[in-house]
Amino acid sequence: MGSNWTFTKGLHELGNGCWAYLQPDGGWGWSNAGLIVDGDETLLVDTLFDLRLTAEMLATMRDAVPAARRIGTLLNTHINGDHTFGNQLVEGARILTTKVVGDLLEHEGPDVFQPILKNPDAYGEAGRFMAECFAPFDFTGIVIPPPTDTFTGAIDLKVGDKEVWLRDMGPAHTPSDTLVYVPEDKTVYCGDLLFVGGHPAIWAGPVSNWIRACETILGWDVETVVPGHGPIGTKHEVREFRDYLEFLVAEARRRYDAGMTPEEAANDIDLGRFDAWGDGERTAVNMVALWGEFSGARPDIGMVEIWAMMARLAAKRRARAPGCGDTSHAH
Repeated sequence: MGSNWTFTKGLHELGNGCWAYLQPDGGWGWSNAGLIVDGDETLLVDTLFDLRLTAEMLATMRDAVPAARRIGTLLNTHINGDHTFGNQLVEGARILTTKVVGDLLEHEGPDVFQPILKNPDAYGEAGRFMAECFAPFDFTGIVIPPPTDTFTGAIDLKVGDKEVWLRDMGPAHTPSDTLVYVPEDKTVYCGDLLFVGGHPAIWAGPVSNWIRACETILGWDVETVVPGHGPIGTKHEVREFRDYLEFLVAEARRRYDAGMTPEEAANDIDLGRFDAWGDGERTAVNMVALWGEFSGARPDIGMVEIWAMMARLAAKRRARAPGCGDTSHAH
């Protein structure tokens, strides 16, 4: 892992008022969050994928950190539900995010995929795979409150006397992705601009922005890196992830130029040293995104078909390496 942190569920003290809340195994829906504290002031970085998990996290934080009994500000790094669906439980907090995320929030509740989860067989292999990935989560009762404040590009905050930089590096993973950097503590909360030990999903792109986000972190004075999924790391993990993105672009480009479809390319790429990373089926959605970048127009492949492509690739990977864990039913 490149550092001394253990990848165990719960709250990890990073030192000097910075905390990370981790959820192994980091796969589909198992996201991380952060807490920044100075005196009585608090900033929560993201919530979790459902109300039960978020309530458990908030209770753990309140027990360990007295100031967390009242969260002053909640910052959502991006739009995905595994970082926003618990927002309603952070009562009385200012909810801060980028204008792009704020505009999307009201349209991004669980209603988007509830019909599929309620009747997965009606959506074939896509529905069954999505139901398998999201089986551990309960999406009932979720209401997404609108943000209190939004920003564009960059903003600097104070949490007590602690300076916190917010930098929107998107579109990358999603249409807007914020890094949360605490300079004096040499700590950065990456949201889903960093996955450690797992393949990312390129829902938006361009990948060049994502690589730029990695370079931005590497240019900062950083010792502790909290990814959106996976164990706590250092700049080593950021370099590995940047190398992965560059590898993926090069391998995709070769196959695009050879006339392959995104699914053919996803099946053909040898992931090499990245093969052991979790959720390798996301190579399918990543090829769709890269085909869009190479051609200038995203392929007309709907979300259900993308999940079907991932389902087929997951099945193939499981058959090739039973028990390798890259598409664990626990995700």
